[in-house]
Amino acid sequence: MEIERPPHLSKKDLFSAMLHQPSAHVGDMIDKINETFEYWDSIKYKKCPKDCTPLQLWTFVKAARRISNIKVWDKYDVRLSLTNSMQKMCHQFDMYWGGSWGNNSIIDTNNKEQYLISSLMEEAIYSSQMEGAATTRKVAKEMLRKKMTPRDKSQQMIHNNYQTIQYIVEHKDEPLSEELLLQIHRLMTDNTMQNLEDAGRFRNNNDVVVENGITHETVHTPPSYKDIPQFIKDLCMFFNDKYPRQFIHPIIRGIVIHFMISFVHPFVDGNGRTARAMFFWYMLKEGYWLTEYLSISRVIARSKKAYEKAFLYTEADGMDIGYFVAYNLKVLEQSFQQLQNYIKRKQEEKKAASLFLRMGNFNERQAQIIKLFADDPNAFVTIKDLEIRFGVSPTTAKTDIIGLLEKELVAEIPLNKVKRAYVKGSKLVELVDKLTSEQVDK
Repeated sequence: MEIERPPHLSKKDLFSAMLHQPSAHVGDMIDKINETFEYWDSIKYKKCPKDCTPLQLWTFVKAARRISNIKVWDKYDVRLSLTNSMQKMCHQFDMYWGGSWGNNSIIDTNNKEQYLISSLMEEAIYSSQMEGAATTRKVAKEMLRKKMTPRDKSQQMIHNNYQTIQYIVEHKDEPLSEELLLQIHRLMTDNTMQNLEDAGRFRNNNDVVVENGITHETVHTPPSYKDIPQFIKDLCMFFNDKYPRQFIHPIIRGIVIHFMISFVHPFVDGNGRTARAMFFWYMLKEGYWLTEYLSISRVIARSKKAYEKAFLYTEADGMDIGYFVAYNLKVLEQSFQQLQNYIKRKQEEKKAASLFLRMGNFNERQAQIIKLFADDPNAFVTIKDLEIRFGVSPTTAKTDIIGLLEKELVAEIPLNKVKRAYVKGSKLVELVDKLTSEQVDK
């Protein structure tokens, strides 16, 4: 992926821009640009007032960022231009993601386990798919739910990711150490490395570059492997420091950890998956319990080009990590919105299905199956579909179906000599009509 480097700005030009206030119109443009932390490749095409060229606009943008600039990693001169938008978003996340007050208000207590399992699976699947895992979500979820042995490398990557996330949840209160980091990488890359011995150990050469997957051009050359020992010491200190000299909001610190692991590339492979897992861990460590329920990698995977550009923009623009921070805060915002939408949808489904609970001796799953056929008379489901849909065992799914078969609310049809599917039964219409009539009477 090729990106245009921003024009060089002299210290004199930047200092001058800091001293001279731009016009009100230009000032508004600067605020909007820094709201989303835009890069030069979009700024140069903006329509500017007569008294301002795109280069002058860029100079004012950089001057504004320089004023709020803080150093976050001395060794590689990584800096952050902290914006009002970043601080506002972090505050909003603090309101909804941390503490215990909102725990039950966001997620229904009765469905916590179901939501948690679903989100952890989604995180494992999408994080692995970003790195080349080719298994479908349906197949992957079936493998994870049934604890099946992975059949190929793709399934192994997803299995490893899921196991790693579970391990992190169990060890979220432990301090980061070199041994623990290596263990996480070992779990993440078990039986997937070209050289199996590379799982759980740092690289010992400089034969690692980050390439464009299509053009194979080198987009990033990591620091020397000789830097890795000191980097790991610095990483552990940064991760574990409860009272840092330079305060950086915990969410932003987590994003910095994500970036730095990807930047240094301490492992031969699996750096991206490990970096995202470490961000996940840091968020839990800092008390952001809702992180467990977010499918962060799903959002990243669906905006992978922007994710990659955030790395490239940072390197191209003087190691200003603001691009990566702004991108990841937006990802978190979208992840939270998706969780809210998911919970709302499930609650509405449950509410709608609850109407059928009063019509017979049904459990909630059976009520939802009845509603499925009531909404779509042509639908059909298999036992496996129900296992995946409700996260239950084959025995439980069969028991639910048998109960509905006995009441003639579903009917069985053969798909082949062995496999069976289930469709609406002869008495389903009668039940729906009865329910409708009762609702009208009310």
